[in-house]
Formats: sequence, C-alpha cells, structure tokens
Amino acid sequence: MTRRLPPSTTAYLEHRARIVVNPNDRPLSKRELIEQIRSCDGAITMLTDMIDDEVMGAAPRLKVIANYAAGYNNIDLIAARERAIVVTNTPDVLTDATADLTWALILGVRRRIGEADRLVRAGAWTGWAPTQLLGQQVSGSVLGIVGMGRIGRAVARRAAAFNMRVIYTSRHEPVDIDKAWRRMALDELLRSADVISLHVPLTADTRGLVGAKELATMKPSASLINTSRGAVVDEEALADALRRGVIASAGLDVYAQEPDIHPALLASEHALLLPHVGSATLETRERMGRLAVDNVLAVLAGEPAPTPVP
Repeated sequence: MTRRLPPSTTAYLEHRARIVVNPNDRPLSKRELIEQIRSCDGAITMLTDMIDDEVMGAAPRLKVIANYAAGYNNIDLIAARERAIVVTNTPDVLTDATADLTWALILGVRRRIGEADRLVRAGAWTGWAPTQLLGQQVSGSVLGIVGMGRIGRAVARRAAAFNMRVIYTSRHEPVDIDKAWRRMALDELLRSADVISLHVPLTADTRGLVGAKELATMKPSASLINTSRGAVVDEEALADALRRGVIASAGLDVYAQEPDIHPALLASEHALLLPHVGSATLETRERMGRLAVDNVLAVLAGEPAPTPVP
C-alpha cells in the first residue's frame, strides 16, 4: 500500500495477506516505490504514484495493481498488459461524494462564499450593504456538463433541485439520460452555459481541453468548475481569463502539477481552490479501500477482478 489508508481498510487486508505500507504520510519517490514494490504480488496505488514500465519491471512477482481512484492515468496500461498485470480502479463508489463536492464549488463561486469568508475573518465586514459581494443566481440558470459519465450524470441530477436547465457534451450517448437534458457540441455548450462543470478522464484528447480559445467562448458571467483532472484545463489561460474578466469565476479541486498550484490562481479573488478533496468523506474512502482490497485478493486467488480497467 503506497499510502496509509483508513484503518478499516488496513484491518480488512491484514488478516488476508502480509502487507507492506508506506510509513510516511507522503507520496513515495520513484526509488522508494521500486524498493517497496520489488517483492510484492499486488499493489494498492494512488494517483500520485507513476507506475511505468520501469516500476513494473522491478517487481517480477506483481500480478495486480489496484488504483485507489476512479481514474488510472498514472498507470502505463500498455506495459501492464504486456506483463500480464491486471489493473483495477474504484469506480462509482466515489460518485456521490464527488458530485456533492462539485455542487459545493458551484454554490461557492456563484455566491462568492470564499470571498465572503475571507472578508469576515479579516475583520473587514462593516455590516450589511445592498451592493456587497453580489453573486450570480444559481436557480434557473444553465448548467453545462462536459463528460456524462457516472459523476457527470450525478451532478446533472442534482441540478433539478435548483430548477436549472442541463446541457451536456459527451463522446458517447450516456445511459440513464434524462430526456430534458440536451446534448450539444462543446462550442455551443461553452456559449450557452452559465456554469460549466468538467467530468472527463485525462487522455491525450482531453489534456488542455479548456484553453484560451474555449474560455473566450464562454459568457463573461460564466463559472468554470473542475473536479476531474487538473491538466484538462490550461491553468495559465484560466488565470489570465479570471484576471481580465473573460469569465467570472472558477472552482477547482484538481491541478495540473499537484500539489503545486499556479501562483496567479492563488492570487485570484475569483478562484475558489480546494486541495483535491472530491472523494474525501470517511464513508467513501472506506468503500474505495474495501474495493481496492477485493480487487487485489480476487486476482491473487485466480479469480476475475470486480472492477478491472478495460
């Protein structure tokens, strides 16, 4: 296990296998990772662990890599396939937690919650004023979803509580789609939505998906939300767009070079920044751990993994 996980996960596994756990509450360096994985039959890894061919080659006994995440862009799938190593992830168990967090960001940026909190804590609030911290209406506005997978659909379903019109773009026709939701091309969605929320995996096609051109297409009053992967957004372009008022605000839980954040985003009053806490509820993290362990144990027992990566 490349990071310490909730105690229930460790307890669930330690009665079934001998485990080696990273003793430090930080990501392992590549050298440390290779040393720890060298004698392992299975590994529970994090998104911060870059599992490439060199790492796999250093672990001749390795049969399964269980990524403690829904995404798996940190793992070289081709190398794993060539070495007959099964790769798994933890889909769906973090859907509701991430969708809830997405809505926290939507409400936060539209109603300027971060700015309001800082004003109060700085002792600068002098009382109610009719023009103070005017935000934008959430109810009745248009929500644009980029990527209608499990999390995208969960975010869209919550929009009904705010009487929002949902528009979306997706590579594939999604399942369980609400007939009231309207599918459209990305350019049209960018022009039409008041809030744009990103829910795509990080691939060669989605890296830098939202850059200067796309931001310029959005409404000046629009907000961009990203709880998918940081590199989906050109952070330099986003910081510039916020500085110049090209768009109104952004709410981010993920960054291209975590834990580093672009200095101009840190300086922006119009950016609400969270430390990658989309799935950070106790219940969700425990369920992720249980699923990761089940994947490892199944493969080592010669059985199919519950949630293999295709």
